[in-house]
Amino acid sequence: MVTFFPFVSGLATGLSLIVAIGAQNAFVLRQGIRKEHVGMTVLICLASDAALIFAGVAGLGALLAVAPWFIGVARIGGAGFLLAYAFFAARRATSPRGMDTSTAMAPTPRHSVALTALALTWLNPHVYLDTVVLLGSIAAAQGGSGRWVFGAGAALASVLWFVGLGFGARYLRGFFASPRAWRILDAVIASLMALLALSLLLPLFG
Repeated sequence: MVTFFPFVSGLATGLSLIVAIGAQNAFVLRQGIRKEHVGMTVLICLASDAALIFAGVAGLGALLAVAPWFIGVARIGGAGFLLAYAFFAARRATSPRGMDTSTAMAPTPRHSVALTALALTWLNPHVYLDTVVLLGSIAAAQGGSGRWVFGAGAALASVLWFVGLGFGARYLRGFFASPRAWRILDAVIASLMALLALSLLLPLFG
């Protein structure tokens, strides 16, 4: 029971942080609906989250606290990437050819999907704040081996969420058989990415 509570606490905390709609989740959802490189996308996201969670448990959060410049650099890089992604999503939303479901849309190369999944995770400073700093701080409060059990629970939350999101999204495919539905999805994604980019840049200007 001593180790069970930190595990459940880590699971609940991890889910509460990861379920919020963000750039990473939007990308996994889109790949799941398209049924395109879903397994690889899910694996990259959950493995990256797990690596960051255990880095926080190991104490990297304390290191980031004394090197705040890293978060600033990550904000600029992440915002630039998100704005570029928003541009391409907006272009898809306004391009009838890009939404042509009769040809299932042009397939995206595997390497391009992998690089995008990696960038949406590792160039997003919110991921570091949530997984490394926040979860790392809460894990440290568990003391002893409890922090690793807490980290395992948080990592399981990522596994459950990304597997469910990626492979469950295919059940929405009937709805997204309509080109109009794809336009709406990409328009929402473009708006979300632009807003996230703005949220990253605003703190830099006070």
